[in-house]
Amino acid sequence: MTTVTTRKPDTRRSGDPGGAGPAGRAPRHRAAGFWSYLFLSVVILFSAFPIYWMFVVATSTDAALAEIPPRVVPGGMLLTNLREVFSMQDVYFVQSLANSAIVSGVVTFSVLFFCSLAGFAFAKLRFRGRNALMVFVVLTLTVPNQLGVVALYILMGEIGWNGTLLAVIVPGLVSAFGVFYMRQFTMEAVPDELIEAARIDGATTMRIWWSVVLPAVRPALAVLGLLTFVATWNDFQWPLITLGGTDYPTSMVALSDLASGNYVLYRRVLAGALVATLPLLVMLFIGGRQIVRGIMEGAVKS
Repeated sequence: MTTVTTRKPDTRRSGDPGGAGPAGRAPRHRAAGFWSYLFLSVVILFSAFPIYWMFVVATSTDAALAEIPPRVVPGGMLLTNLREVFSMQDVYFVQSLANSAIVSGVVTFSVLFFCSLAGFAFAKLRFRGRNALMVFVVLTLTVPNQLGVVALYILMGEIGWNGTLLAVIVPGLVSAFGVFYMRQFTMEAVPDELIEAARIDGATTMRIWWSVVLPAVRPALAVLGLLTFVATWNDFQWPLITLGGTDYPTSMVALSDLASGNYVLYRRVLAGALVATLPLLVMLFIGGRQIVRGIMEGAVKS
């Protein structure tokens, strides 16, 4: 008798973890090579060079800045240049740093509060006109800020706020980008079943927002807060229009005063810019991981 042996077909697919490819090997992730690291190093150097050059100029003298080729090694005049910046009577640089800290802190806290509430409402609450209002909020992102400067200046003049910090704080208490960003993150991070369970337990809407939504969207709040603080600190156009020539300038307006005049001392300007940049570098250093975490958690989930 002849024995017939039947072979079972190979059901392993190339995408299966246990049998990828004809040899049944698992796919491997290629490690970054030498050229990848070299490219990233060059990008980092080009990105950090302006900050380094600002430090070099801030530590140099006028004679060193006039040399050709210019020096690329820091000098020893940083404290002298900073003393000149802080002692100028018509710039109010110390007051400008305090004003920027007040404006940025209040605006950041307000944006986190209102945008998280609005994002929760647009994402999880059902009310008439919700989609139309959300479309209107998104459309406001397409309107340049410059178009509303004249109307905003007239409005602040009618109220009597021009020349005060209220004129800079109040228009930035909430942002359309923040509302849209928090809505998208809340939709992905907070399940509807969790909201319904909280309602069954007797929680009010504000209690749900405080105890359920805020802990879930904490990474997004960190990212939005950091971006808002940096954008408010660096804002120049509107503070220059409403605060220029007053005793309440922000740091960017004070830097423009340092750079004005017939003869500009760039060592003073960049010494002031170095001081005004330090809070932003500290914030980015502290919140860098939160930015990556918020972006990764806010990505589309499969």
